[in-house]
Amino acid sequence: MKIDNTTAAVVTGGASGLGRATAEALAAAGVKVAIFDLNEELGSEVAQAIGGLFCKVDIMSEESVIAGYAKARAAHGQERVLVHCAMANRKGKTVGRNKETGEFIRLSTEDFEFAAQGILISSYRVASLSALGMASLEPLEDGERGCITLTASVAAQDAQVGQVAYGSLKAGVNGLVLPMARDLMDLGIRVNSIMPGIFGTPLLGRLPEKVFDNLSASVPFPKRLGKPEEFGSLAMELVRNSYFNGQNIRLDGAIRMAPR
Repeated sequence: MKIDNTTAAVVTGGASGLGRATAEALAAAGVKVAIFDLNEELGSEVAQAIGGLFCKVDIMSEESVIAGYAKARAAHGQERVLVHCAMANRKGKTVGRNKETGEFIRLSTEDFEFAAQGILISSYRVASLSALGMASLEPLEDGERGCITLTASVAAQDAQVGQVAYGSLKAGVNGLVLPMARDLMDLGIRVNSIMPGIFGTPLLGRLPEKVFDNLSASVPFPKRLGKPEEFGSLAMELVRNSYFNGQNIRLDGAIRMAPR
């Protein structure tokens, strides 16, 4: 897809980390970027820095997402590009022991359901609502109308202990890709997912130095954490290269996660 200053994009989770790097990469290519995030202070700061638009959006709420798209489209027009990085999760083992009492406990159905809303259902919500808008666009070369990129995780394929919700639901995100791409093929809308490995996001930056160093050493090559701009670079390639469709792509320095 050819992108320029007439192209509009939406990036969820664009206030920080992988989403921010993607929003910056799109803006550097001249794209009009709307950031969907709950962090109003940081999201507004990033949007101002890249000449974009901040929309306070809760991906767990249908009404909030619809309102976010309405605001973004009023300012920039219908988006041709969606990169969905935002998520919400709760972690825990299927069955484990309470460290204080020693009794067996399980990850509750309610916690699993919350994670499902924050990872899998929100991915469908954000993507399908974007596709609904993209369907109205005039087609470009090859009849292309839009490109949707979802964020899964290497945990979709090799989740660790305590990631039963995260791993299975990120696998569900990957599972959305091919049927959604086929649903949307007659409309010229492509769908892919990226499975990032261990990336140097602000969340990991708060880890103790020893833990951080051990994580870096666990990557086969290069022996470091991924850089958010490397995720943004791949997201840009998925937009530009129209033959990427229906793909789940690992971006991980060849890491394969151990059980623990």
